[in-house]
Amino acid sequence: MLTILTAIFISLFVMFYFFKTSKEMPKNWYEWKTEFRFQYVGAVGLVHDLIYASRDKVALYPQNDKVAVITGGNRGIGLKIIEKLLACEMTVVMGCRDPKAGEKAVSQLVNLSKTKGKFVCEALDVGELSSVLAFTKFVKENYKKVDILINNAGIMFAPLHKTSEGFESHFAVNYLGHFFLTHLLMPQLKAAGSKGRSARVVNVSSVVNLIGRINYKDINGDKYYYPATAYNQSKLAQILATRHLNKMLREQNANVEIFAVHPGVVDTDLFEYSATTSVPLLKKLIFKTPERGSRTIVYAAIDPSLEGKGGSYLSNGGKSPFHPDAKNPEKCEKLFKFTCDLLKIKEFGNDKI
Repeated sequence: MLTILTAIFISLFVMFYFFKTSKEMPKNWYEWKTEFRFQYVGAVGLVHDLIYASRDKVALYPQNDKVAVITGGNRGIGLKIIEKLLACEMTVVMGCRDPKAGEKAVSQLVNLSKTKGKFVCEALDVGELSSVLAFTKFVKENYKKVDILINNAGIMFAPLHKTSEGFESHFAVNYLGHFFLTHLLMPQLKAAGSKGRSARVVNVSSVVNLIGRINYKDINGDKYYYPATAYNQSKLAQILATRHLNKMLREQNANVEIFAVHPGVVDTDLFEYSATTSVPLLKKLIFKTPERGSRTIVYAAIDPSLEGKGGSYLSNGGKSPFHPDAKNPEKCEKLFKFTCDLLKIKEFGNDKI
């Protein structure tokens, strides 16, 4: 019995060491607790990916009248999302920091001269509100409607960094920038939607929303900063905002639906700051491929069976458990109004540029 327990302990320690969110060991009890909770939800995510693998699929079909906007599609999951959208013959507008590199990455995956879809790449740093504003102007000037908005760009476990507007980078990139982009493009989304064929917004979130907490008193980590905590907070914020915005749009009878998606535990560059970079082979063995990670995101964006099911949190082709706070309308509304105040938005979706 002692031998078995020792083996289990060693196995757990090895898994913890190689899958912790930082290359360094935790420095205090709070960080240790955060890491253990992260390991737990990560394991739950891996099991979910395994159990529901057969459900994790999406059917592609021609939709050449649709315009899709995606952030950060120049690597990982984003590239595979764009490949699928172009296979649906859509016009795809990608926003990324380096448009030339982005277009090169997509052209290496898709023959842009032969695809029936159309691809456009424009500069966007979603963590900088001024860049979001400029990108939105481009979209508005060139497209009267936007059928699909996929808020995909993100960072994870990054060292403390503040944007030019003074926001912590995880909160800014993963949440605030996309919130602002959705606000600015709402007129185009409303113009695209019709009864029975709603426009859709897909917020790419994470299973770690389950252990997130919105720290209203220290939203930017000024008093204490730990990368995993900042990441978890940004992902929970996405879920809360998704739920409240979908409720708002439903009350307005607007034909726009909002979804949040956990793509699965995927082997991408997003883990660059974590300890998993030291075990690339293990990642490839147990993590999803970017192609698989893209499926539920595209499913949320195009599948007709999801019509009328906005506000859902999806994973592996179906609904999945999410944070209890996201089931509380008052807590969702609190975060939504707090965000509007941060961004000086007086009326969501109606402010002109």
